[in-house]
Amino acid sequence: MAIFRPALLYFLIVFGAGFILGPIRVFLIVPRLGIRWAELLEMPVMLTVIYYASGKINRRFPLGAAARLRYGLLALGLALAAELAVAVFVQGRSIWDAFLDRDPVSGSAYYGLLIIFAILPRLRWGV
Repeated sequence: MAIFRPALLYFLIVFGAGFILGPIRVFLIVPRLGIRWAELLEMPVMLTVIYYASGKINRRFPLGAAARLRYGLLALGLALAAELAVAVFVQGRSIWDAFLDRDPVSGSAYYGLLIIFAILPRLRWGV
């Protein structure tokens, strides 16, 4: 239970940033550059948010390395569940489309970013 609070906070910070950036990407960048480039341009911003959020959470909740990995993985589970809920209930997409119908380039980069999101709390100290 000690990892639930840091996982939830980490998820909320990163998901909140994505929630703010999503409409900017969809309504301003996608029409000009397309989905691939819009998503690729958003990723460095999200990586920066993930980096700082993991450090902030690690400082606020001083946990051991294994617990930091567990809260990162739990936050990943929360993020995937939230993405699935938005895709299915808000966008009317299928589960298959939500996770597998992605651009080959930006989709691969996205899944790489999810891995970073999950493991960065373990790799990063609270600096």
